[in-house]
Amino acid sequence: MGAALAQTLNASRVRQILNHDIMGCTADGVTGNHLYSGRALGMTDPGDIVQLHPDLRSQWEAISAHYARVGLRHTTEVIWDVGHERLAEHPEHAVSVFFFGPAEHAVRPDERWLQTVAAINSKNTFMEIAGRLDVPVPLTVPYASIDDIAEADIDDAPYPCYLKAAVSVSGVGIHRCADALALREAIGQFAGGTPVQIQQEVVTDTFLNLQYRCDTDGLSRYAVTEQVLDGFVHQGNRHPASHAPWEIVEPMAQWLHEEGMQGVFAFDVAVVGDDASPEFLAIECNPRYNGASYPTAIAHKLDIEQWLAKAYHTRHRGLDALDLSGIEYDPATGSGVVLVNWGPIVIGKLLVLLAGDAATQAELERELLARL
Repeated sequence: MGAALAQTLNASRVRQILNHDIMGCTADGVTGNHLYSGRALGMTDPGDIVQLHPDLRSQWEAISAHYARVGLRHTTEVIWDVGHERLAEHPEHAVSVFFFGPAEHAVRPDERWLQTVAAINSKNTFMEIAGRLDVPVPLTVPYASIDDIAEADIDDAPYPCYLKAAVSVSGVGIHRCADALALREAIGQFAGGTPVQIQQEVVTDTFLNLQYRCDTDGLSRYAVTEQVLDGFVHQGNRHPASHAPWEIVEPMAQWLHEEGMQGVFAFDVAVVGDDASPEFLAIECNPRYNGASYPTAIAHKLDIEQWLAKAYHTRHRGLDALDLSGIEYDPATGSGVVLVNWGPIVIGKLLVLLAGDAATQAELERELLARL
């Protein structure tokens, strides 16, 4: 893209103020989550404003230099404060937030967006709407209150199953139950009155993440990625995925758009059966950005078609100490390493994008691990 064309497109696009702090939507006791606001930087364009936690300031020069080398344009207009009240100071900029909840609504009101997020954020409401729109889901029994689960329900539950809080964060409030004894014990972990559901376990090792985006151009498909798992632990995402079953969640995506959803949202979908005749079951909707959204945004901006985004631990506590020479993303070859969630390096964690085909990804990972 020529410089003149790039300037014209940037001038015509809607400028945003981005606050992707996750501390209002995260589990207690998780170390380093206050550093995650930095992963929004790669999504920005010149003219945007991004709010970053002040603890990230020490890494600014290094991440800016890295993005310049890989050809990733981004804003340099930074507010070193993640307070939501700062969103109100720039009404001429569209709002981009990790999760649109009461705190965000209080300073940039949007009642339809708020109510739509609150509705679909409940797993029980998700199941009710899925039934109405014929979206396939696992066998699930919702309860308005944990107290409504009767002994007969425990005896008849589809073991193995999961007892899930209707509204949960980072997997908190989700219990796998192999039998009736385990289910009774899990029930005892919840406060009275908590809305929950009992869901039959889906036996598969293939889970997809289907992202949509709502903006001034309407509803659009953003990306479908495949989750990279270590046992039951989510490690990252891979693109392209083995399947792209957009049609099974499209009715709910369209409903969300019509109800007032904004920004990026995603569906988790399980793939069951064999490759010749797979079935797809929608598990839940995340009415917000998720871990796959940030590498997806960078991949779109750099025109990267094949990539793996994965979390790693490192002995380093600053980007200056991380040597990416020879493996850093090269726009000429379309392969290499791009830093995505770079802020947590100060506590020894990183999320990176490995661009290239599967063999290239494997080689990049081997070399990267040797340097971490």
